[in-house]
Parts: sequence; structure tokens; C-alpha cells
Amino acid sequence: MCNLYSQTRAQEAMRQLFAAVDKLGNLPAQPEIYPDQMAPIVRIGLDGERELVRARWGLPSPPSVLKTARDPGVTNVRNTGSPHWRRWLGPPHRCLVPLTAFAEPRGKGEGNQWFAPADGRSVAFAGIHVPGWTSVRKVKDGPTTDDLFAFLTTAPNAEVAAVHPKAMPVILTEPAEWLTWMSAPWSEARLLQRPLADGALELVDGAA
Repeated sequence: MCNLYSQTRAQEAMRQLFAAVDKLGNLPAQPEIYPDQMAPIVRIGLDGERELVRARWGLPSPPSVLKTARDPGVTNVRNTGSPHWRRWLGPPHRCLVPLTAFAEPRGKGEGNQWFAPADGRSVAFAGIHVPGWTSVRKVKDGPTTDDLFAFLTTAPNAEVAAVHPKAMPVILTEPAEWLTWMSAPWSEARLLQRPLADGALELVDGAA
């Protein structure tokens, strides 16, 4: 499960890369992004254009797993056949989650291993977002209304499997994949829920 990633690309570079209207305000580099934190996503706005906005990491949890009113959110989505997730798989709820590197746990007490694109290319997670969701994320804050996001996972490629054999994030590496994810019917977009090719990632010492 990926619960740590970085996004250190310059704001203007992101705007140009994803051909999106910048609605972020002032966004500093984020070398470590953890669950429940705010981070940039690219979504389709009400005007039909791509926009860069901030959202809170963690989608609404299935009610069956909640033991109290508090919902810390789900950061990774793999079972897209679940009725809980199917309602948010259409283009209006899909998003791109910019990243420069991501981490997977090596094992208990062994810290994290960071991964980055081996060729240095710009990539994004295949994300899902839910705008304006009201829930109790932290008891001390009570109910809050937030734009939420998470990203899909899949089987790991060779590099990730050597560290974390269960899963890796779904990473989109080409503008054509970004377009498909943002706009295609689910029957086509679902084919992107696949591992990166072996050799596409390199192990790095820390956040890129």
C-alpha cells in the first residue's frame, strides 16, 4: 500500500504539462505527502476544462469498515468491481495525481523504499476524486466538507515487487494515457489499471 509520495515539480511546470487552469494558489514543493494531507490533482472542472486544484488524500471509506463516526479515508483503491467504488469510476470523478516519486514500506522497522521513473519522465497516478464530501476525518474537528482523492493500485512490477510484493500504484506515463483516463468510457479506461513495465522505475535514496 502506497501511503507516501512526493510532488516537487514547479507549479508552472505542472500547469503546462497537464494543460490545466491553475487554481492552486501558492503551492510549495511537497517532498513528503502523507494520507489526509492536501495535495494537487488535475480534474475536469464544471466548464469542461482541466484544472489544477488541491484535494485531501483519502476517499470515503465503505460504511462496513467504519466502527465509529470517524472516517480517516481510503488512500488506495484496487477492487474497482466493488459497488462502493463503481459509482465514482466515470470521467467526472477521475483525476490525475502528479508525483515525482513514491515510497513503499520495506518491512516492519525497515523504513521506506522510494521509487522514481527511471528515465526521468513526468508521470501521474490514476486517481479518483469526490468533491464536497462531508465526514468526520478528525474527531477534534467534527464534520468537515472536503474535496477528496485517492489513486488506483495494481499488481507490482519487478522493481516494486522486490520490496513490496502485494501492489503498486497505477502510474500513467504518457499524455495519451492521461487523456484516456480523464475522458474514456470505463471499459477503455479500466485497461490502464496495470503495472508499469519492468525496468520503468529506479530505486532512489529519498523523495525526488
